[in-house]
Amino acid sequence: MIPGDSGSENHGDLFADVGKAARAWIDGASSGNPGPAGAGVVIKKGGKTVGEWMEYLGRTTNNVAEYKSLILALRKALKLGIEVIIVYTDSELLHRQLNGIYKVKTPHIRELFDKVQALKKRFILVRINHIRREENKQADRLAKKARSSPAR
Repeated sequence: MIPGDSGSENHGDLFADVGKAARAWIDGASSGNPGPAGAGVVIKKGGKTVGEWMEYLGRTTNNVAEYKSLILALRKALKLGIEVIIVYTDSELLHRQLNGIYKVKTPHIRELFDKVQALKKRFILVRINHIRREENKQADRLAKKARSSPAR
């Protein structure tokens, strides 16, 4: 079973064509809040990793890093020709805001939220699922590596 996937969701034929469907694990990390931050993304198609990305984000908060990791994942997925994506995050805030459970109150997070919403419109389906931190080790490793690796 794939972490974070209960198997109860039926995505029908959308996942039958693994060329157009994928799963992404994302994470943002910040040393201090705010502090040096990074984003990590792992995308898999048909159970195989098709890409791992990390990005140094400069000095920012953990919540901003989480949103930027999602934006990075969606942009990479679009470049890969993915039309259906299930995203796994250990950020409860990100999950709840994007699923309409929490309101987005701060302007800088609203701007990132709006970017995500615009990117989501370019897919047939984007699902954001919450997983436990221990189920997100690959993306977490990349995000932590990115926060300590400023671009030179």
